[in-house]
Order: sequence, then structure tokens, then C-alpha cells
Amino acid sequence: MSRVLKLTLAYDGTAYVGWQRQAEGVSIQGLIEDALTRLDGAPVTVHGAGRTDAGVHAFGQVASARVMTPRELPVIRRALNAMLPGDVRVLEVDDAAPDFHARYSAAGKIYEYRIWQGDVQPPFARAWSWHLPRPLNVAEMDRAARMLEGRHDFSAFQSAGSAVRSAVRTVTSARVGVREPGEDVSGGTGAGGQFVIVRIAADGFLRHMVRAVAGTLIEVGEARRDVGSVAALIASGDRAASGATAPAHGLVLVRVMYPSPPAGA
Repeated sequence: MSRVLKLTLAYDGTAYVGWQRQAEGVSIQGLIEDALTRLDGAPVTVHGAGRTDAGVHAFGQVASARVMTPRELPVIRRALNAMLPGDVRVLEVDDAAPDFHARYSAAGKIYEYRIWQGDVQPPFARAWSWHLPRPLNVAEMDRAARMLEGRHDFSAFQSAGSAVRSAVRTVTSARVGVREPGEDVSGGTGAGGQFVIVRIAADGFLRHMVRAVAGTLIEVGEARRDVGSVAALIASGDRAASGATAPAHGLVLVRVMYPSPPAGA
């Protein structure tokens, strides 16, 4: 008898072509499907909550798959991790409702874009943060980010050629703040530097949306763009008027959110 599994995954996207299986290159989806197929003894299709691009990382990607294996959940998790490379980990495996779908059941996602602001970027931060040595006005970036909140057409932050029917999304929170590095990253050397984090929660995201927002907010932080220009950009829907798309390796899918089950369910 079949069952639907919900998998929570973390991965370093540096070596991969992204989430989605492609004709060439290694994808996260392909790795998970291959491992589940070996475990199940028959082809398994895996659906992801979000199609992260090449080089993008995840702390909490979610996938769903229909399988036949009767194995207990801890056994499935151990087996999958034994088959996967070390930069892709299955954090949790849960039984889900028969109609659960990682993408279509999701209520929203949280992404972070990470910038290392300082003269010297620690080597342990280079794969998952964009190095910007010049100063940034984080307070102004945060003011500008808050203008993204609400339900808007985000065409100004969407890559050209996207096939979505509507660019309207609801951003529930958009903030920019500073996170001091721990000694495990900085080495405690006193070289000077900090993480500037752009954190956005929304009911959905357009292709390259967070990276385009990050590029625009960086221009605000460098005083190359006024805070009020963000609201004007949203109204214009003009991608050419917004900032450059920030590099993929600074982006992390932090969490996928799902509706809470009814009380007593």
C-alpha cells in the first residue's frame, strides 16, 4: 500500500545545477529521486516546494514523494543519508496526508540573502554569502525593504522570460539586519566584518525575485538609490529600472511554511 512522505532537506547548492532535474548536470531532485528509487525498488517521482537555482542553498527545503516501502521513518532517513553525498542531508522524514504536495500545499516560504560586508571575507563564508567590502547603510536598506510588504505586482523584480500567469504576491515580512559572525566563521581574528541579511517571507516568489530585491536594496545601502524608489519601482513594474540580480550563492531557502492542522486533527 502506498504512502506519501514529507522530506525536509538541507543542502549546499554549490556543486549542483539547482533543485530541478535537468538533461545535464547533477540536481538535488535527481539525487533524492535516485535514492528513493533504490530504497523503493521502483521509480519514484519527487516534488519540491521550490525550484532553487544553481548555487542556491537550503536549510529547510521540503519535498514529497509517493512510495511503497513499509520501512519505519528513522530507517528511511538513515538509508537516504547513507546514499546521498555529504552536502545534501535529509533532516526529517514524516508521513503526510495522501493529498499532500510539497509545492501546492505550501502556504509560504522564507528566504535569506546573505552579504558579507567587510574588507576580508572569511573562507568559511565565501560559498554562502556575497562579499561586498564597501560600507552599507543597513538602516536605510531596512526602511526600503519594508515597502515590499503587502500584496503587490512584483514584475519589477522578476527575471525576463518567466512563464507565470501573474506576478502578484503577498510579502508578509521584509527586513534587513546585521548578524555578527561566530568564531567558527570569522576565526575570532578581529579582521572586521559582518553579515548583512535580507530576509523575506511571502506566499510565493517569482524567479530571481529575492536576488533582484537584494541587488536593489544594496543600491539603497550604497546611497545610489533613494529609499522611496522601491515603492516607485513596484508601481512601475519595470525590471530594467531595478537593481542587478545578486549572485546565486548568497541565497538560502530557510523554511517552507504549511497550514497548521485543525485542532484535534
